[in-house]
Amino acid sequence: MTWGRGTDVPGATKQLNMFLDAGGTLVEASSAYGDWNAQLILGDLLRGGAPREEIVLAVTGGPDASRRGLLADLDGSLERLGTDHVDLFLVGCPDPGTPLTETVGALRHAVTSGRTRYVGLSNHPGWALARVASLLQAQPGDVGLTAQGVEYSLLQRGAEREVQPAALALGAGLLAWSPQGRGVLTGKYRHTIPTDSRAASSQFARFVDPYLTGASLRVVEAVATASSGLGRACGEVALAWLLARPGLAAAVVGARTPAQLKQSLAAAELVLPAEVHAALDDVSAIEIGYPERW
Repeated sequence: MTWGRGTDVPGATKQLNMFLDAGGTLVEASSAYGDWNAQLILGDLLRGGAPREEIVLAVTGGPDASRRGLLADLDGSLERLGTDHVDLFLVGCPDPGTPLTETVGALRHAVTSGRTRYVGLSNHPGWALARVASLLQAQPGDVGLTAQGVEYSLLQRGAEREVQPAALALGAGLLAWSPQGRGVLTGKYRHTIPTDSRAASSQFARFVDPYLTGASLRVVEAVATASSGLGRACGEVALAWLLARPGLAAAVVGARTPAQLKQSLAAAELVLPAEVHAALDDVSAIEIGYPERW
């Protein structure tokens, strides 16, 4: 997310190498990241020798979800990335001006024309996920729906009301963005706002501010307590909790520096004790009532 806007080319290069060396595969690059700069940087890395065959390359299109808008967005991404196809193409958000049937037609054409191998949605409600999945399975051998991107962390568990159950029922993997609560779950904001952080940035402050509240900070303190007891970083604990959630395919981190990415990668090896997981469940619990739960 910060490549080309806070993360320079050497930093991005080191991050990609670290990620692949650790066994990582999924790289998501929206055309909106850094005003296309993220895709341009990634494209240069791919042309410069980064192993394309080892990368599950995902791009996100929108907000125009019409046939014209989505295919133009995808074609632009392919050109910037220097590849003839991506592995996963996601519709970034609902478009009230476009019927879902038209969006589905564009997704089907993106697959059948070879531009992408799989398709999915992002930030859509559970009913839309189910509707699109059914439309993409209208005939034998149809393209199907593979994934749903959604903000999901200890500070944002709204996906558990409808999106997570729908994805589980439909066999769509959840791609959790902002899995560390927009950086707040790393604990960096417990006492102050660091001058080099996103919360101090004119570009990202409004993105972080909603989680700098009393309710969120109680969750952060619980994570910090667990972190101290386990001898692990706060961000590792928060990610380990998320990676154990049902239906999660990947936690899509947006590291700004190689040091941040290193900490995130360490979470893949951390299995939280059952009592710690239960305590974090409890302190971050959301209300799920009628009609989601009868």
